[in-house]
Amino acid sequence: MKKEKRKENSTHRVSLRFRIFAVAALLAAAALLLYFGAGSGRQAELSPLPENVLVDKPTLNLWYTDDSITDFLAAAALDFSENSDVRVIPRLVSGLEYLESINEASLSSNMVPDVYIIGNDSLEKAWLSGLASEVRNEDSYVSEENFPETALRAVTYQDHLAGYPFYYETTALVYNLTYLEEAAADQLQAEADALAGQEAQAFVDENGGPLQEDAVQTGGGTAADARDDAAADGMEGASDEGRIAARTQELIPETIDDILAFADSYNAPEQVEAVFCWDVSDVFYNYFFIGNYVDVGGPDGDDTEMIDIYNPDAIRCLAAYQELTQFFSIDPEEVSYESVAQDFLDGKLVFTIATTDLLSRLEKAEEDGSFPYEYGVSRVPDIDGELVTRSLSVTDAVVVNGYSEKKDAAHAFARYLTQTAAGELYESSGKVPANTQISLPDVQTEAFAQEYASSVPIPKMMAASNYWVQMEIAFTRAWNGEDVSAVLREISEQIMTQVTGESYTEEYIEPPAEETEIQEQTSG
Repeated sequence: MKKEKRKENSTHRVSLRFRIFAVAALLAAAALLLYFGAGSGRQAELSPLPENVLVDKPTLNLWYTDDSITDFLAAAALDFSENSDVRVIPRLVSGLEYLESINEASLSSNMVPDVYIIGNDSLEKAWLSGLASEVRNEDSYVSEENFPETALRAVTYQDHLAGYPFYYETTALVYNLTYLEEAAADQLQAEADALAGQEAQAFVDENGGPLQEDAVQTGGGTAADARDDAAADGMEGASDEGRIAARTQELIPETIDDILAFADSYNAPEQVEAVFCWDVSDVFYNYFFIGNYVDVGGPDGDDTEMIDIYNPDAIRCLAAYQELTQFFSIDPEEVSYESVAQDFLDGKLVFTIATTDLLSRLEKAEEDGSFPYEYGVSRVPDIDGELVTRSLSVTDAVVVNGYSEKKDAAHAFARYLTQTAAGELYESSGKVPANTQISLPDVQTEAFAQEYASSVPIPKMMAASNYWVQMEIAFTRAWNGEDVSAVLREISEQIMTQVTGESYTEEYIEPPAEETEIQEQTSG
């Protein structure tokens, strides 16, 4: 049965792949025909649409806000329509006041959005507004068999599955593999040279006299021979790709301390402007520093009783973040994710923190030759051997509108999108599907999937909706040298006051000694 199901899904994916290309070509052809038809004064004639498209069927309205999935959704809708008794009409709408627009259309329009795609941080509002219908999960499709726990937590509100996990965004460490391989080769050569020098010096010490290149020594060879032998011993396998590959793996940092150690000894090529740079102005790229020690809403991000922002570990993590200003000169006022991504694409960086969108950009840059390097992706590094990091993630879900009168078909389509059709999602749009049963194209994408599986889902509590704005400001304040304990205390008091409805005061926690020393050096 499983083999038959897998074969059927594979057939659907092949069909959908052709459908995506066909839809894109049809849209392009339609635009050209309309343009030239209008220019010549003649009515443009379009090729006949596929059969069954205009058949009188019940209609499902699908709303979404991200234009990058337009081709994918158009093809998926067409494929689903041809294989079911409903037709699906995708509609790209503005992301501004998105839920409000869905609510208004649901209450006062004949075009109710039966299905829509939305970030998991909006699911509380959607559920409480009656705009989310609980997932139909009789066969446990939305379970750990098909999705990581992160995805399940993201779409759960008050123990209800409010949506079908579709795709996600999170951060990971992206590195220039070519630079690391060159650094590995340089290290091995330097070690071999040092060993050769030691061996040659030992030969001289043992035999006495000055080192002469062509002087025959008592050992039956020259001093040069001795150095060559020592170099051969030290360089054994160093020119072998396996030896360099092994050292390269060692250079992929597991901690921020590893990056600092690498930067301290790295002989950077001329085009490299920084070893490590990321967007310090955006909380999404900073949050991994404190993500493991801050709790806003509990595991499902919906519990107002579980808020823990101000604690010693979180303070230590933010202090470690602040300490990086001594090593990396990054101006929050001038840096942006786009500028950092472009610097990486231009070969100016060795390491950066990026989101999944950088993968497709790197693939295109490799194809057109503008990125003449190899690259890799790994989990975000921990701070050190003790303080663990954890990225933030947003999961986009397919939600069935509680006001829809076609819930059976809507749930069927939601499952189709996140299961069968999602096999072509990455290739079509660059979005990484949340469904773990879908094969990913390469190890770089797999690395993002691993990071996502251990990430912190963005909370969905409306009471703490401004937490992200405040935390972004907090990171900037910390980067600029303010007392990290006081910064976190202020945010905690503000959020707790909002959630409890009463004035809340935290007892001040002394920052760690290393942070105090940093602040004294900064002020001095």
